[in-house]
Amino acid sequence: MHSLGCIFFTVLRVLLLINDPIMVESFKRKWSCSDNILERRKLAGIETTFKLPSPLPHWPPGGGFGGGTIDLGGLQVSQVTIFNKIWAANEGGPGNAGATFYTPASIPQGFSILGSYSQPNNMPLFGHVLVGKDVTNESSNPTLKPPIDYTLVWSSVSLNIKKDGDGYIWYPNPPNGYKAVGYIVTSSSQKPDLDNVRCVRSDLTDSLQSDLWIWGPRINLNVNGFNVYSSRPTIRGVGAMGAPIGGFLVQNGNGGNALTLSCLKNLKGDLENSMPNLNQIESLIQTYSPVVNFHPSEQYLPSSVDWFFQNGALLYHKGDESNPSLISQNGSNLPQGGSNDDTYWLDLPRDGASQERVKKGDLQDANAYFHVKPMYGGLFSDIVIWLFYPFNGPSRAKVEFVNTISLGKIGEHVGDWEHVTLRISNFDGELTSVFFAQHSAGTWVSASVLEYASGNKPVVYSSLNGHASYPTSGLVLIGPSGANIGLRDDTAKGGKVMDTGVGARLVSAEYLGSVVVEPPWLNYVRKWGPKIDYNLDQEINKLEKFMIGNLKKSFDKFVKSIPREVLGEEGPTGPKVKNSWNGDEMS
Repeated sequence: MHSLGCIFFTVLRVLLLINDPIMVESFKRKWSCSDNILERRKLAGIETTFKLPSPLPHWPPGGGFGGGTIDLGGLQVSQVTIFNKIWAANEGGPGNAGATFYTPASIPQGFSILGSYSQPNNMPLFGHVLVGKDVTNESSNPTLKPPIDYTLVWSSVSLNIKKDGDGYIWYPNPPNGYKAVGYIVTSSSQKPDLDNVRCVRSDLTDSLQSDLWIWGPRINLNVNGFNVYSSRPTIRGVGAMGAPIGGFLVQNGNGGNALTLSCLKNLKGDLENSMPNLNQIESLIQTYSPVVNFHPSEQYLPSSVDWFFQNGALLYHKGDESNPSLISQNGSNLPQGGSNDDTYWLDLPRDGASQERVKKGDLQDANAYFHVKPMYGGLFSDIVIWLFYPFNGPSRAKVEFVNTISLGKIGEHVGDWEHVTLRISNFDGELTSVFFAQHSAGTWVSASVLEYASGNKPVVYSSLNGHASYPTSGLVLIGPSGANIGLRDDTAKGGKVMDTGVGARLVSAEYLGSVVVEPPWLNYVRKWGPKIDYNLDQEINKLEKFMIGNLKKSFDKFVKSIPREVLGEEGPTGPKVKNSWNGDEMS
């Protein structure tokens, strides 16, 4: 029985680390039917602390990047990643794994706690909260003040779940002219000491909203109950100055809570001081540049933009379609600026043999294009890695019992731009999370649950034909929720591989001014491919001829759910036209 239990816990920990709630729950149910280990074991919550596979390098000198503190304008903040555990729920939340609540430890001299930290138990401990220090020397108007009292927001006393004692969440009631930016968690019903936390002067704060679900007493999110979320600024983007402390938000029913928290705000706006300089960017690229795995059956690989132009890509002008122009190597004859007004578009060479050759790209000649931008008031650097594919292949679907249906020309289009984004802490240069773009949407994934190729380089899986990015291999169905139907995004190892750091090209870092010269093609904001000329209804009718009854109804429902980017009717646009260029990623 002892060895059986060891096997159980080993497998369960692996499932938790890959963050797959469905697999975890299925595994638990299977074992609980044959053995009562789950009821007898002591739930320990988070058992490990995540560290990147390799130590961080010594970043090249210059500026404030990696210096450990950032001045927001009289309020100096530092990042704390060492915590003391206060309380844990051992069920509920994502994967029914529970969540743990912490208070920051090892606080630098002179700094004060701004709030507590929490995360789900289905991943290793990995996160941060900010602590603050008043550096104004203005006793009459300091940037930080203690609360005047506390309000009990919630306690676990009446909660009938597996838990480590009881937890109490307190809201610091701020003095006039100040706002609370984090809760305090205790294991006692006694109010915390007023000196335990600081509130922040109102002009140094901004609005905050909930982000990812951390925990609730139920297995599935119940918007009418008590829930804990990670937080982020309401307004996000390159010019937004909101800066979250890394704490959490609680909501008691219908998303409402009268005791509102705020995030911090960078009053200085001096983002260059905390952002990496050119040498530091190059070091970050070599440290974290992802390794992309293409599906073994992938025919349509990336190329450099220069290769695409050199191999016969054409520029078309509305009204003169019969006389397209060849494009110069760096795109210097492409129209610059303006708007995506349908007056210009790019296309493949005219002759069939050249078309087929260019469609397949040239991985040996491919470059990854890097864009660096400030995020969250300069607390983070987003490093966006763009790949260019000359052609996006046809889509495939799964419909009920039919595992794979080729969708003909649906999904095909010229000029496919795809990206992943690395989010780097400007306090120490550590990778915190990666955004995987997927058909005009995508998802953020914590660095603690990523796969790494070598050193600290994350692994990215590119989906067959469509080139969406995923953190793990396998099959993702894009379609109606809960249905056994959807667009197939297949990813797998065993095909070609691209290290995006090899031949990396930094094409934009606007905060550095003229230091980085943008290539002309980057400022071409029209379409990188023509409007699709196939008859969509005709393509669908070809497929529906072989379907009857409920299968045909399911297929019709699926077609209506296909993202427009997959249908490709309008022609794709380049990186600078995407909302994420100046904004935060979709999540």
